[in-house]
Amino acid sequence: MSARIKGRRMSEADAAELLKAMVPLFRIRPVIEDSCKFGGSWESLHAPNGKGWAQFHMVTRGSCVVERPGLGPQRLEAGDILLLPHGDSHAVRSQRNGAAGRISTELRNGVRQRATVDAEVDTELLCGRFLFETSDENPLIAALPDEIVLRTAGEPLLERFRHLLIDIRDELDAGRVGAEMVAADLARALFVMMLRDHLADEASGDGTMSLLRDRTTARVVAAILNDLARDWTLDEMATVAISSRATLVRAFRKRAGVAPMTFLADLRLTIARKRLAGTSDPIAKIAGEVGYASESALSKAMMRRYGLRPSALRVAGPGHQQGTAG
Repeated sequence: MSARIKGRRMSEADAAELLKAMVPLFRIRPVIEDSCKFGGSWESLHAPNGKGWAQFHMVTRGSCVVERPGLGPQRLEAGDILLLPHGDSHAVRSQRNGAAGRISTELRNGVRQRATVDAEVDTELLCGRFLFETSDENPLIAALPDEIVLRTAGEPLLERFRHLLIDIRDELDAGRVGAEMVAADLARALFVMMLRDHLADEASGDGTMSLLRDRTTARVVAAILNDLARDWTLDEMATVAISSRATLVRAFRKRAGVAPMTFLADLRLTIARKRLAGTSDPIAKIAGEVGYASESALSKAMMRRYGLRPSALRVAGPGHQQGTAG
């Protein structure tokens, strides 16, 4: 699922309810790894980054395509910022077909400067990752969607994001001493603003995010995320929520459109998909930790939901391919 920052704003009361949970989420440490200037045909494979690490791509010129196992391609244009909150394995490539061209790499001020060889530049990107410093403690991180896309082109209300994006690019292009630290601080401000606006947007996120905006259902979601492998019952959920079973079911249907036990089954598959795409943990380990009795049970559930096996959610390779970009 994806989320785009645009939509109806939540009430001040609901926003205040989320504030305490949101603040730790903003403790992030961005690292800008690549400044890319590409042309012709090119491709980059990105292995999963592991728990707590997010990946991002910021397009400052031209366009590209991002593809992830089991999901459709995502086209990015100049001014677009793609955030993958769970560090999914993915491929970034040019829209032009053909064999990937050779890429030269030069390290400057701690940032890799990458450029296609013998090809006119038509696309520029800033790529990197950041660490959620409280990934084991905050249920909002687990509830974030597979991707958050911010499209700034032609959006006057997003002018502040576009200015930050340009400032980051210009700082790195200038190559002054300390440029990577300045750019990282600007990137941190940009991503905090993206996350804050996403969380405050009623139209963003899935049922999990909506449930976290209600005190009763939020207790249940937090408890489930803290012990996903537990054999939960509706009675146990109602006890956590400090409500009756009927009240809890009504609250879940109002906020997420499903009953609590259906939500639990959906959440287990969602978290499993994120873990499969975002980590290199063994499939059997993931299956057990999200509440499946065996790897086979998880595989069958994934086939029913997504039409593919768990192994298909991973991109082969240890990281950047030699001679590729991004």
